[in-house]
Amino acid sequence: MTTMPLFTLASDAAAGLPSRGAELTLLVPGLTILACVLCTLCAIFKVKSKLPAWITVACLAASFGAILKTYLGFEGGTQIAHGFEWINFSLPSLTGTGEPLQFVANFSFYVDSLTLLWMLFVTGLATLIALYASEYMSHDVGAGYCRFFFAFSLFVFSMSCLVMGDNLVLLYLGWEGVGLCSYLLIGYFYKKPSAVAAAKKAFIVNRIGDLGLAMGIMLTWVHFGSVEYAVVFAKAQPYIEALKAGQLAAIPQIVQWIPILLMIGAFGKSAQLPLYVWLPDAMEGPTPVSALIHAATMVTAGVYLIARTYPLFLTSIHALPIVAWVGALTALLAATIGMAQFDIKRIMAYSTVSQLGYMFAGLGVLTSTGAAFHVLTHAFFKALLFLCCGAVMHGFAGQLDLRKLSGVAFMKGWGIVGLGMFVGCLNLAGFPFTAGFFSKDMILAEAFVTPGMAPIGWILLLTAGLTAYYTFRVFFRVFVGPKSFEPGDELHAHDDHGHGDHGHGHDHGHGPGSEIRATQSHGHSAAHDFHPHPPGWAINTVLAILTIGSLAAASLYFVHPSNGAHGGWAAGMVQSSSAAYTTPYGHHAGAGEGHAETHGDGHAHVAYPPATQLAANEFEGSAIKGGSFLGYDPHAVMYYVSGVIGAIGIFIAFILHFLGRTTAATSKADALLPMLRGLDKAAQRKWHVDEIYDYLIRKPLLVASHVFHWIDKLLVDGLVNLAGATPRSAGSAVRPSQSGLLHGYAVGMAGGIAVVMVIVLLVAGK
Repeated sequence: MTTMPLFTLASDAAAGLPSRGAELTLLVPGLTILACVLCTLCAIFKVKSKLPAWITVACLAASFGAILKTYLGFEGGTQIAHGFEWINFSLPSLTGTGEPLQFVANFSFYVDSLTLLWMLFVTGLATLIALYASEYMSHDVGAGYCRFFFAFSLFVFSMSCLVMGDNLVLLYLGWEGVGLCSYLLIGYFYKKPSAVAAAKKAFIVNRIGDLGLAMGIMLTWVHFGSVEYAVVFAKAQPYIEALKAGQLAAIPQIVQWIPILLMIGAFGKSAQLPLYVWLPDAMEGPTPVSALIHAATMVTAGVYLIARTYPLFLTSIHALPIVAWVGALTALLAATIGMAQFDIKRIMAYSTVSQLGYMFAGLGVLTSTGAAFHVLTHAFFKALLFLCCGAVMHGFAGQLDLRKLSGVAFMKGWGIVGLGMFVGCLNLAGFPFTAGFFSKDMILAEAFVTPGMAPIGWILLLTAGLTAYYTFRVFFRVFVGPKSFEPGDELHAHDDHGHGDHGHGHDHGHGPGSEIRATQSHGHSAAHDFHPHPPGWAINTVLAILTIGSLAAASLYFVHPSNGAHGGWAAGMVQSSSAAYTTPYGHHAGAGEGHAETHGDGHAHVAYPPATQLAANEFEGSAIKGGSFLGYDPHAVMYYVSGVIGAIGIFIAFILHFLGRTTAATSKADALLPMLRGLDKAAQRKWHVDEIYDYLIRKPLLVASHVFHWIDKLLVDGLVNLAGATPRSAGSAVRPSQSGLLHGYAVGMAGGIAVVMVIVLLVAGK
């Protein structure tokens, strides 16, 4: 058997060769900043129309066009699009001899297939969400409208720097930028205390992860002498070669610490244990913000970071296993919480945390292709789900409680929303032949194939069943069944959304209305006359496009990429980038036999996972056996297993939340609650994680801060003040003796002589 390289980078990934065709990507930050400037001018000139929205939509659509044109003309490899020189300075050698250290971080973009994959859905979905927001936020036309779209455009600018930057410093600029913009957008309703608290929580929790990322970037420069991807990946290659040869001692500890620190940053931004608590509270922001943050952009930044720096993660025997376990446990924990919630938007938030756990688990079990494909499919169907929930909230005066809504899909004017929700739920549940089914299957199968990762596979299978259940729990309770509803708390709120997330959509009034009225009044007679207003053309257009896109995304699995990668179009994009990785533990063509795949870039992508902690040369010249699922090839049977698991979850939801239900408030599931012995209450309260953090972290830190405040005030400041007060007091005491009056001095002299004489007499008398 011919020996082949075990770890490889994509063509030109190490070289980072400039070439023509990538310059159009520079338009993205330019267009988004232009939108920011124009929205600012709209605010200055007090524009009270939808002009800021149309400016934002136009600029984002042009950005998507630039990325699409770049993709269509992309010739493979890696291209560097140089914008301008940003940071470039020299430092003297640490040893005093040798060449000076050069720190270079230009405003340049590292454009490969992974970059284009991410930016296609980031700019495309951002454009659609901005169009949706043009109608959704129309209640706030004026200064608030301008502020919203300014922050929206700045968010996309930051995300473009994060994804396309050719160095870790530019990535960090975008990383902090999306953190700032998330604070501005989550706290958009700044008069609402819960929104302000959620914004601060998101900002502070993310700072914890950001510290890890900053330290990882610093260590990268200290060891590799550069923060540019092309240079770092090239210098990391010898460590990968050492790992494949089983020479783990040849990899310095500092190199193995770099991915672990980067991983901490990824956990914060992508809401993984223990830093996931900020994301569910981010629901306090407007629903377009939820779709933007939770579907297409910010929360996928951590997944992107690990995928982009995958060569560094391959140099550590600990980093990827930690990523896999944290992802799997986060997926399960969030799913159990989502099952017990009643707020449909919050259920989707916990679903996002859970699905992000799937993506991290995919990276950890060595299927970067599966993780990236799930990012892509999740971006479409989760944006669709959030925007459908937002349409319901917008039309029902802020109502989100699934116990107070029923039969929405069959009310007049709500057909598109109902259909979109159904398609999104099928994808999220992993129903066979949907996009979500194929992307989940890739991760689940690889978890069982990769040695030592079978427990993660079982956790993810259990999570898949729970996901199917809670997803269709929402659909069966809210969108089908008997038609009834109660308006939300915003029925009488017209104070710039001071009581919630949405107004009444004054741009489209009540529309055709509904053929039924509110079933209860909440104590307000006006509730009896409330008619929910269906969404207008902008919201319906976006939902229709996302519904079609979520269905069409499944076809990408069957597209055969030019580089021969198995797994469809997304696999071809990943395997031609720095995230390229091919496991030898079997493919759909047959498991248990290692083999090489030669891709379009001319490189053979073969690798042994560091997770096994086995020297790769032990397997040279022999067949490589991967894991199995109950004795079967995981890639061959996982289609059926995951399909059955998902179908079981949907069927249970059908029995408990649809069959025989006559009211919105109750279902058969209520009769099972006593059997849970309080577990349902604990899950509703999020397993008390926030309270645990409050008692173990926040309150001790608050007490310590007060203690240190008094130490600083009384001890530190006290000593400083004493040092200044002592000479001042002494001066004050002697100041009267220097009055400038002659008779005063004479009296003082006489008194002094008298004192001296008394002392002399006393001494002489002895």
